[in-house]
Amino acid sequence: MNGPRRATGVALAGIAVVGTMTVSGPPPQAAAAAPGRELTGAVTIAPGREGVVQVAGYAQAAPAVGSALTLTAPGGSKVTGVPFAGRGYRGAVMSGGSGGSYTFVEDEGVPGVPAAFPFVLAVASDAVPGTRLRGCVLRLTDARGAVKERGTCEVTVGLPGPTLTRPESGVPLTERPEVAGTAYPGAQVTVRDALENEVCATTAAADGTWSCVPGTALPAGSGRLQATATLNGVGATSEQITITVGPAGRD
Repeated sequence: MNGPRRATGVALAGIAVVGTMTVSGPPPQAAAAAPGRELTGAVTIAPGREGVVQVAGYAQAAPAVGSALTLTAPGGSKVTGVPFAGRGYRGAVMSGGSGGSYTFVEDEGVPGVPAAFPFVLAVASDAVPGTRLRGCVLRLTDARGAVKERGTCEVTVGLPGPTLTRPESGVPLTERPEVAGTAYPGAQVTVRDALENEVCATTAAADGTWSCVPGTALPAGSGRLQATATLNGVGATSEQITITVGPAGRD
């Protein structure tokens, strides 16, 4: 689907990405691969967020003018964008975000096909982290609408990243300061230091707040803390904060 269609046996390599992206200009070229692969793609997206699923797969021959790659959005999500802007392709979002497509409209003299086609998906804000959304269908059809390749994509509801709001970065601390922040309600939160040692752990409350106190004294001097949240098999981490444990923190 991009440039002269003289090559055969072109494979597309899939990449899963969390977050939105903009794609423009000539795409990378795919390497040849053995037949038998299916269209595929995977992405993890937190509730109420957008992410990009890169759709890849196997094509027995380079697609002809009028061929189309279509993604049907799984339940609990919708397609909000088709950002690939390579020459010879036209992207479109279906009514209501029920799906999206890329159609090969003309041969513009650029050889090969893209390594993957990006579709932006938005996941509902009430989606439960760890859930696998059902019904993501991929199809490659020719100009007459006949299905040439098909497959599915895996869309997993991710976990919003936790935050560390206390202690404040750089403020001198006692040896066992209270550590607190926010996380998805019910998530298990673990705070670790720069050496990946567990400092303390707790569960986020129904309002998303959490706090814990180190079981043992933190070493004197500078260090770092980071919180990790996990729920239903998915996880996320906070930004690191710099801490200082020392005499000034005992005042």
